[in-house]
Amino acid sequence: MYELEKENLRRLSDNIARFLQPSLIKTFMTAYFDKETVEKILSTEETLSVTKAAQMLLDQMCYLEKVGWFQEFLDILYASEYTGLHKAIKEWNFSELEELDEHRKLLERIEPSFTKLIKPSELLAYMNDCLNIREREEIKAVESHRGYIAASQKLVDSLLRSDKHNWFKVLKIALDACRFDQALELLESNVCPADGGGTAAKGCGSDGEAEAMTTETTTTVCFEFREEPESEDMLMSANNMTPTETPSKFTGEHDRSGEIKLREYQKELTAAAVQGQNTIICAPTGCGKTIVALAICEYHLKQSPGRAKIVFLATKVDVYEQQYKLFMKHFSRTDPSIRVTGMCGDMNLSVQWLVENHDIVVMTAQILVNALQSGEVPSLEVLSLILLDECHNTTGKHPYNNIMTRYLDTKLTSSTHSLPQIVGLTASVGIGSFKNRPEAENNILQLCANLDTRVITTVKTQLDELKTYVHTPEKEFFEVPKHTYDPFIRIIKNIMSNIEQLAQRAFNIESLSNIQNREYGSQKYEQWIVSVQKSCRVIQMKDTDEERRICRELYNYTEHLRKYNDALIINEDARTKDALDYLDGFFEQVRNAGYDETERKLTALYDSQRPQLLHLATEGQQNPKLEELKFILEEEYHNNEETRTVLFVKTRALADAMKKWIDDTDSLKFLKPGVLIGKGRKSNFTGSVMTLTSKKGVLDSFKSTDQNSDQSKILIATSVADEGIDIPQCNLVLMYEYVGNVVKMVQVRGRGRAQGSRCFLISSSKECIEKERINMIKEKIVEEAIVQLQSHPAELSNKVDVLQREDKARRDHVSASPEKPKTRGSYQLLCGKCKKFACFSDDLRVVQESHHIALDRSMFERCITVPHKNPKTFQGFSKKEKMLCAECKRDWGLIASYLAIQDLPLLKIESFVVQNCETRQQFYFRKWRDVTFAIREFDMTEITPQTWPMRD
Repeated sequence: MYELEKENLRRLSDNIARFLQPSLIKTFMTAYFDKETVEKILSTEETLSVTKAAQMLLDQMCYLEKVGWFQEFLDILYASEYTGLHKAIKEWNFSELEELDEHRKLLERIEPSFTKLIKPSELLAYMNDCLNIREREEIKAVESHRGYIAASQKLVDSLLRSDKHNWFKVLKIALDACRFDQALELLESNVCPADGGGTAAKGCGSDGEAEAMTTETTTTVCFEFREEPESEDMLMSANNMTPTETPSKFTGEHDRSGEIKLREYQKELTAAAVQGQNTIICAPTGCGKTIVALAICEYHLKQSPGRAKIVFLATKVDVYEQQYKLFMKHFSRTDPSIRVTGMCGDMNLSVQWLVENHDIVVMTAQILVNALQSGEVPSLEVLSLILLDECHNTTGKHPYNNIMTRYLDTKLTSSTHSLPQIVGLTASVGIGSFKNRPEAENNILQLCANLDTRVITTVKTQLDELKTYVHTPEKEFFEVPKHTYDPFIRIIKNIMSNIEQLAQRAFNIESLSNIQNREYGSQKYEQWIVSVQKSCRVIQMKDTDEERRICRELYNYTEHLRKYNDALIINEDARTKDALDYLDGFFEQVRNAGYDETERKLTALYDSQRPQLLHLATEGQQNPKLEELKFILEEEYHNNEETRTVLFVKTRALADAMKKWIDDTDSLKFLKPGVLIGKGRKSNFTGSVMTLTSKKGVLDSFKSTDQNSDQSKILIATSVADEGIDIPQCNLVLMYEYVGNVVKMVQVRGRGRAQGSRCFLISSSKECIEKERINMIKEKIVEEAIVQLQSHPAELSNKVDVLQREDKARRDHVSASPEKPKTRGSYQLLCGKCKKFACFSDDLRVVQESHHIALDRSMFERCITVPHKNPKTFQGFSKKEKMLCAECKRDWGLIASYLAIQDLPLLKIESFVVQNCETRQQFYFRKWRDVTFAIREFDMTEITPQTWPMRD
């Protein structure tokens, strides 16, 4: 068995060993080899050579007989980011990898000179595409302990073993971005002969080396953080930074000392933090709070050399990426001995290891919550400073509040704690609902209590300087008349009325929800649909077949009602054409999915009206709001060609619709709109889910100053852009039916940072405009509340103490209440749409306390699988396929491999109804943590070739 594969492995072993590092696929080795063999291979890699170790591994693989080993080898290569090697072995074609030989020979030849001209820690920020996280961390560790040249050699070794087709291009881009001009010239000016021999070109010999070294010691490289285009005094040099003992000394000559040149108001913002106090730093968007955070970190590191452990927390992955890069760039240029790293999302890394081996870790808050809950990080006491970006989120069940609750429980129950300093950063503390200053003060006091701070730091003495750098856009309101009589709306509402009547004949849907006075085309109608769907999932009848039929019919009826409701909302704010496109996309999905009798009937109803809808979409009246928006944009760009606009909208579907409208409008298409939306579920519009890479591309296009490039002049954004993301070029903010609370208002307005910026609210709702006017009044109330609290520090401190004790008493009471035990009964999981049986609760297992799998091989007889469009690896799992109900095509979850185990069903509990096998009572749970029955932990010994055979 596998004779062909083994023969090819022997024949191509030299090719494979050039790239493969055995320690990166250790899980594969431990699954198929004995402990002694694995240790021998790893020892060879560490003491002799990676290539020899890889040859040993390949030799051992040729003796394997276990079914599935070769596919598992391919899977672990892909999961370990050996994408090029995976493809070459899968196709037994190494031609693409061999095309890189010339670049390898060149790099090998110039290595002695090349490694003296670079600083690897600076390059790594640009090399994520060709170096994996482990390689990057190892290079940083070598630089930290052995210096630049040793780390440069490690970097070159990693590149020479890289199987990424673009590594040479990425290296050149990184050298250019970091301004290592001599290293780049050395790389580009050498022409590698076919035989790999020859001598280096000019500049690569000993004279060139000496010249390069001399230049390196006398040249100062400047790095600039810009939060607005006109800023010129935030420069940082590449020389090592040596912060002095007092905060006033953070200044200094930016071209020599290597220190951050803080503005006077920024020094004021650091004052409490550099004295070791917990504080909330509240300052306007665009004033440079990240610069302030960097200065605080530098001072903290200086005060606690060798002992400081700093964590910078972000609320969103987008903001994490932005802040991580800023921290990396800054410290790699100012003091490379400071070890900075980052972690978010599905990175399979040890948080404890990152904290122990680095000085600063930038991460998303949920990462730290997970590490604390699992015990991987034993306590917050291992840290010395935590900075919380957008700290106004420290309320309720937010991860920030989870972290701070642990902090406060330790503080209030132990007299010998060594908890970290807390520094929060925000543009506004106007949280919660309030009508007057005392209520606003109470909300702010609660935030202070949650963050354990008794100091609110704002700019007070340097306000004049702050105002010269931070420009508050002028606010204007445009009230637009609503649609007059619209036949499109009448037709859609008639269709919805007909569907409601059909649903009522199947079952009394009015009994399934308490929501009254719902209107078509409203958010309240959407809430009614959610309520009805939740209730209809657990409808029970004596005749189970009838129950399944009714539940599936009601699900289809309500899902169609939801889409028509969405279309009315789109039509209200965009074009009728966009609403029709939305419906066309939905019905295309319906035809391609589980197309039952009910859906055929509903599709026929739509098809019968579509010709008239299409006529109205092409010939009907224009939306008055779009006409007003068109006028505003034409005027603004006529008056100033360099205008940069951020257009905020409520939904992803509307963002897509607005982009299409601008692209289709002759007088506006030159704006080349970019769309910035979150990672929510995909809508019916193409491209409505954004990866981090695509978001970066959109932002880069908007920030570009190259007039000849495909530059975007307007950014259409949902709420993803109103908090944290740096958009410095914007001078016009348009809020299109987009109103929230005080914090949102401050942050959205703050996107307009350039001098002379303006902010317009465009709405057809008097209530919407009035709400924004009230927000402006509330902003003043918050400012007055802050001043009042700052003027009575003792009273503030006492009130915070009282709130903390009261909160602790409430938590203790909840903890003391006996938790309802999980039942041990047997339950069935039924499809949430058609109630088809899926599996028993006895077959469920929980992996790593959060992933739920079904150990029932027969489940594949009741589902179908389709390839996943975005396969990736997370926490040991490699997701490969989506799992759908065989009868109604409802999404049940994923098919994934875990370690060496293939084809494990990973279930989504919200896709199912849970039925007690004895009482037949049914339940619906949105989260696994809410289920009322016990689930056993997964035990690897349960999986054997007999219990889990290969899938056909």
